[in-house]
Amino acid sequence: MPETFGPAFKGQDRPLLSYGLSFIDSLLKHADDTFKATRIYIICSRSLAGNTTYLNELKERLGDKVAGVRVGMKPHSLWSEILEIVADARKSDADLIVTLGAGSLTDAAKIVSLALANDVSTHAELGSLCPTSPKKRVDIKPAKVPVVCIPTSLSGGEYSSFAGATNDETGQKHAFFEGLQGPALVILDPELTTTTPDKVWLSTGIKAVDHCVETLCSLKSDDAADQDAKHGLAQLIPGLIKSKRNPKDVEARLQCQLGARDAMSACTRGVPLGASLTIDGIGHQLGPAGVGHGETSCILNPAVCKYNYKKGANVERQNAIIQLLWESPEAREIFSRKGLKKETADLGDLMDAIIRALEMPRTLSEFGVGEDKLCGIAENSLKDRWVKTNPAPLDKEGVLEILRMVL
Repeated sequence: MPETFGPAFKGQDRPLLSYGLSFIDSLLKHADDTFKATRIYIICSRSLAGNTTYLNELKERLGDKVAGVRVGMKPHSLWSEILEIVADARKSDADLIVTLGAGSLTDAAKIVSLALANDVSTHAELGSLCPTSPKKRVDIKPAKVPVVCIPTSLSGGEYSSFAGATNDETGQKHAFFEGLQGPALVILDPELTTTTPDKVWLSTGIKAVDHCVETLCSLKSDDAADQDAKHGLAQLIPGLIKSKRNPKDVEARLQCQLGARDAMSACTRGVPLGASLTIDGIGHQLGPAGVGHGETSCILNPAVCKYNYKKGANVERQNAIIQLLWESPEAREIFSRKGLKKETADLGDLMDAIIRALEMPRTLSEFGVGEDKLCGIAENSLKDRWVKTNPAPLDKEGVLEILRMVL
């Protein structure tokens, strides 16, 4: 397949997007032609490094351009590990940072580049780059070292220009965005993603579906974001169903990857979304309770759809999504098996059927979360910006109503 290369989103210079080549061929090409890089620092997931030969193959092809390698990071992008990479990348004089994998690596790499530009080496200095810090610097310099992401999941963080990381001295998670640059290039290689566990692939795929649904349900979306979300949904639903049936179907996996790109359009445009987004909202509060990143969307999305529909907040927009889902032959087959009728099934019913067909979790009890934890989750959720922009206004009782639907 010839390479497709250009901006990931219309009207935005970055990130650039490359697919059609193997990730190694694409990286070698763009390290030379796009970035003129000679000192490449690689951050690779532990599973890819330990269970495949991909990292060794990449190092061999890059040769003496490899300035350093970091294998593995703990979840939630810990500050201590970010600072270790900052020190290593600074010592090696890296002029390009490459992530091979998903999850914490992506956010960490974005913050590493920001920290390098601001001569950060301690927890206190890293904290001074946080927008909410009382000791925030007034002279934050923009990140300079470009980041290339080669993702293996569908979570989509490689398309955003913000990042989250956890101060392991306090246990608090902080957002970084001032001075932060999103990745300069995203390389998609569906063959590489066949190493990703099905649970991770499918749950992060539903997270991407959640982004599309929330965009199309939002009362503050715009035409461009809506169009991308429709296109993303039309790729993700059949792509996920096909890759569930055959995990080696690379065409279906690329379909999912491109759908996940489209799903991030609203986030890159600053569209206010709703309550179930796992990057924020109620879903963000379920993470500390032990619910996985993509799994929060699997649990919450149908309940949030039902809550908003019941409140009459976005009925017309939900009905448009229902029509879109019924147009998918793969989705129609699932709905038929579940006995759902187009005239009576609401969006929550359809999403529930799709998620169950993918054998993803649907209840909090599957993670040991019971009634006793709901009040705390609800109270923390109300502090979140996405909850405040949910189509139907949410108070504590409203959040509790949603959570109780999925106990």
